[in-house]
Amino acid sequence: MFASNAGSQKARGKYIARMDADDWSYPERLEKQADFLDKNPDYGAVASLVEYVSEMEDTEGFARYVEWINSVQTYEEILKKQFIELLIVNPSATWRREVAEKQGMYKHGDFPEDYELWLRWINNGVKIRKIPEILIKWYDSEKRLTRTNPIYSVKSFYQIKSKYLAEWLKKNNPFYPYISVWGASRISRRRAKLLEKHGVINTCYIDIRRNRQLDKEVIYYQDIPSPKETFILTYIKQMDARDEIQDFLHNRGFVEGKNYLLVS
Repeated sequence: MFASNAGSQKARGKYIARMDADDWSYPERLEKQADFLDKNPDYGAVASLVEYVSEMEDTEGFARYVEWINSVQTYEEILKKQFIELLIVNPSATWRREVAEKQGMYKHGDFPEDYELWLRWINNGVKIRKIPEILIKWYDSEKRLTRTNPIYSVKSFYQIKSKYLAEWLKKNNPFYPYISVWGASRISRRRAKLLEKHGVINTCYIDIRRNRQLDKEVIYYQDIPSPKETFILTYIKQMDARDEIQDFLHNRGFVEGKNYLLVS
């Protein structure tokens, strides 16, 4: 990442395109991304869809992740989904040099620097979307830093995510600092608890089982308050379950980004 910082400081072009040595850009990538930024001066960065290429076996889970991030394309979708997973594949991104100068590049710390950069830029109002085409071949290997470096651990992801999520809630949650957490498992509770040091107060857990006894009130999901009474964060990682929860909340009048967020 810090080679990228050094290159960005030396760059004199209008736009900066990110690239990794083991990935492959389609010939039209730069032309299409530069054209987008030329025509959309309110956008600070643009990425693309990616083709996942792995030299390993048993990568079905990661392939599903790539399929999902390829489905999140518009700025509005990225705003709503930013706290689920890293949505921007770094070597697919191009941004304005002035954005990097104003917002800063990758920071060093015990967190995934690429995720922190995108959360920080989005939090500071930088608009980004994806060209709805595959313009990058994204290669995966056992030696990739995201698989070997502890800053890409699940714990590190949730710590930096919680920092920016708390800032988002302060700006957008009408009941701030109070939230309700959908997900009462030990893992969900541990991840939601990270918000407490940032001033967010969880009032209750929502669960699909009745009569659970925990340190906070547990509400059976059929008995949840209305969107006029609470803001819900869903700490459910399984994609199928997430989709079912979204359908349920929409049927109850909840609007994503207004009354609830998916954060896991």
